[in-house]
This record gives sequence, structure tokens and C-alpha cells, in this order.
Amino acid sequence: MSRTVDLNADMGESFGPWVMGRDADLLDVITSANIACGLHAGDWDTMAETMKRAVANGVGLGAHPGFPDLQGFGRRRMHIPAASLANLVRYQVGAAQGMARAAGGRIRHLKLHGAMANMASENEAMARTCYEAALSVAPDLIVMVLAGTAQEKAARSIGCPIAHEIFADRAYNDDATLVDRSQPGAVIHDAALAGQRMVEMVREGAIITESGKRIDTRIDTICLHGDTAEAVDIAKTVRQALKDAGIGLRRFHDEAAS
Repeated sequence: MSRTVDLNADMGESFGPWVMGRDADLLDVITSANIACGLHAGDWDTMAETMKRAVANGVGLGAHPGFPDLQGFGRRRMHIPAASLANLVRYQVGAAQGMARAAGGRIRHLKLHGAMANMASENEAMARTCYEAALSVAPDLIVMVLAGTAQEKAARSIGCPIAHEIFADRAYNDDATLVDRSQPGAVIHDAALAGQRMVEMVREGAIITESGKRIDTRIDTICLHGDTAEAVDIAKTVRQALKDAGIGLRRFHDEAAS
């Protein structure tokens, strides 16, 4: 049976004269972009330029909210009361909506960033707070979830459209969460290995953990991080490996998410 999968990347993470990632090159490879909203990374000019380029390339636009932690790139855990966390997400989604509209596009999906995402993958109540907040601003959003985790449970309990995500360049624990970046082997830098892993996971319809455990899941989209040195090489290699395996590439659509 033929199938298709979406390729997404986190981007728009530069700040003033400080450049993070090769967004222009990645936008030639991916089908969906998760664009930083200015708190964990990015700024208004970076958002505007990234949105403009994504729209020109026909790449789907997503809001990528994170913790207000520029120095730590949003990867340091923060404990914020639920009401304030909800406003934090609303603030960023609203900014993304405005910038997307000005660029001639629209925000169609949400993906949490960094520590916010990792905490939400472990805590269903937190994930639900974030998702309900985003949907209160943009009711038609597709919520991109880390497949098999509390993120997915929260989105299912809300009943919103879901896109199930796996990671090309990250190792997995046996509970479908990501291996902490502080651990050896947590980040995969070998492009060929990343491509091989993604073909295997998409074919099997399962997350394959570091221990070899298979966790059955729907797979709608694959994340290719934009902030590693090998990002573009990994993105191109994964894309080609999927094509060589007969797996088509296209943006996930509202009617395809469930």
C-alpha cells in the first residue's frame, strides 16, 4: 500500500544579527515549518522573513511556542501556573497568526517547543492546558503531537485534529518520549542512519526505541531539527531515503488529521 508523510522542521530561530540554522535551504526540502514565536528564539523580523519564504515555497505554517528563555533556547524546564501558561501560549499563537496573515498565509498547525514540549509529553494536564489555550485563539488548528505520549492523549481528549509526529534525529525511550539531550546518543548526527530509521519506522507504523521496542503509532509527519550542524544534510538524506522506499511526501491536510 502506498502512503505519504509530511516533513517538518523547527525554524525562524535567529535573533537580530545572530543566525541559527539554514532556514532557506531547509525550506527547499520540508513540507511544513514550525516557526518560533519570539520567546524561546526568533524575533519579529525573523518571523516575518521566515513566514514570507515558507509561503513562497508552499510550505505549511505552524506556530512553535516555547518558554520565555532566549538564553537557554527554551530547553530549560520552567514551572508556570496553568493560567499563566495558557496566556503564554495564546500570546505566541496570536503573534504567529498576525505575521502569517501579513505574509499572505495562515497558521494551520501548532507544535510545542523544547522543554515545554517535553514536559507536556509527560504531563497530560499540562499538554491539555497548552492545546486548549492555542485553540481558544485559533479554533481550526491541527495539533502536532509527539506520538504515543501524554501529548497525544491530551489532544484526543479535546477532540481536535491531530498530526502524529516522530523525530528523525532523536533517540527514543521505551515510553515514546525523547531521550534527554544530556545523554549519549540522544541526538543523531549521522544522516544515513537517520534516513534508514525513518524508512523503517514509517514502513512498520511504529516508533523504534533505543532498546529495540516497537510502539505502534500512526505517523503523519517527521521532524528534522533545524538547529544542528548536519540539519540540511539529514533533511535531504531522509527525504531521498523515503522517496527511494516508495514513500511519498506531502503536507498533512485538515482532512487527513484525526
